[in-house]
Amino acid sequence: MKRRDLLTTGIKGGLGLAGLGTGIIGAPAIVLAEGRRPEAVSGVMSGDVLTDRAMLWSRADRPAIMQVDISKTPDFAQFRRLPPVAVLPETGLVGKLDATGLAGWDHLYYRVRFQSPGDHRALSAPVAGSLPLPPTTARNVRFVWSGDVAGQGWGIDESRGGMTIFETMRKARPDFFLHSGDTVYADGPMEERVALEDGSVWQNVVTPAKQKVAETLEEYRGQHAYNLLDANVRALYADVPMLAQWDDHETVNNWYPGELLDDDRYREKNVSLLSARARQAFVEFTPTRLSSSAPDRLYRRFPYGPGLEVFMLDMRSYRGPNSANVQTSSSPATDFLGKTQFDWLKQALLDSSATWKIIAADMPVGLVVADGDHFEAIANRDDGAPKGRELELARLLRFIRDNAIQNVVWFTADVHYTAAHHYSPERAAFKAFTPFWEFVSGPLHAGTFGPGELDATFGPKVVFQKAPPDGQKNLPPSRGYQFFGQVDLDGESEALTVTLKDSAGTALHRQVLTPTRA
Repeated sequence: MKRRDLLTTGIKGGLGLAGLGTGIIGAPAIVLAEGRRPEAVSGVMSGDVLTDRAMLWSRADRPAIMQVDISKTPDFAQFRRLPPVAVLPETGLVGKLDATGLAGWDHLYYRVRFQSPGDHRALSAPVAGSLPLPPTTARNVRFVWSGDVAGQGWGIDESRGGMTIFETMRKARPDFFLHSGDTVYADGPMEERVALEDGSVWQNVVTPAKQKVAETLEEYRGQHAYNLLDANVRALYADVPMLAQWDDHETVNNWYPGELLDDDRYREKNVSLLSARARQAFVEFTPTRLSSSAPDRLYRRFPYGPGLEVFMLDMRSYRGPNSANVQTSSSPATDFLGKTQFDWLKQALLDSSATWKIIAADMPVGLVVADGDHFEAIANRDDGAPKGRELELARLLRFIRDNAIQNVVWFTADVHYTAAHHYSPERAAFKAFTPFWEFVSGPLHAGTFGPGELDATFGPKVVFQKAPPDGQKNLPPSRGYQFFGQVDLDGESEALTVTLKDSAGTALHRQVLTPTRA
């Protein structure tokens, strides 16, 4: 086999990156190319993991060729080099790769380099990442979830350690991170300095993209690139695969398809156009796998062994307009998931053999989320029979009950505080459903608000909540009201333990759920 072929296939680690000290991709070559070589400017990340594949991601500072090596071991004694990916301005200088053929792997280690096109000596230093792969047999599984990053003017303050909650989550060593939306705040410009009540100053790292509302594709890309400036964020993403969903602030606050903005900050008023640009940036800057048969679809599912499966929803793209939300019959105006996604979810729940069905929702079930005089989420503050968007939820809950689909648990963020809610027909105006839990967490790094008001239609009860004291809102991350949740599946008993935590990792509330057997 020719030396060039060995380099391409990476059959022997001895001929790999470290062993070729004077070769094509060795250290001296990098020195010679100093100043011409690209750099990996946003770290690496992985996500949308299945038992035999995973999406891998990185970003360069200029047009380049992305090279990715994967291995079962951290020393890369044996590795496989994946096909190269062209990293171009047309994709935001992002490189994404679907690493396949991983069946039987417990752990994936990968390293990324960028090569200057036409100059094989101009090669970046490697950036490494790793991730656990989902099990095919029973074992313990842990994941963390939350949402809401860099909102309400609270960005990266390096003098305070940056977005430290991401490091707290990384230290929990989860199998994956479920990002429940508002991954960026494209509608929230930042100031460099914000005076705090205690007399100190919050000092934001500020980029040009964060100084105005995002309208162009490049400005939306800049929102995502900003969060990746934080070392804590990059460290988590290098070690933990992410399942990412979007909500409103990736585009603009409380948006819905077809909306026309009445906001002087925007030159472009057509929200459908803005959301198309925002969606492209979201897909580029997250390790999201798109289906070739449905390239616009962001809802998807991820099994984690026999014990757990995640169903990720898109509650933004198919909804009707925000309204008074009190319609008495179903129509496109009352859609929240939309018919195609609604039918997909029903069939996916029926098909799932997992003990626990995790519904990842970017908005809460029973909390009232106002949009001026209208409503942004499902609830409508009318405690009686389902109306408006509640009609769609009622059909779903009835379907789950009638088909004896057991152990459905809802996880969400969005409202900027943390809570555990139990829903039961004995307390509800609508009674045709099986009791279920909803857990709320967030923000990860944004202003803290709440608590919210619960609509009684589906019989919710607050079992726990933590929010700012009465009369206080938009508290900065330095006040400690930043939250995430941790979920632990016991591989033997299949008990599911949900722990609500703060940014220091302190357990605030723990709920142990025992599975119902058919």
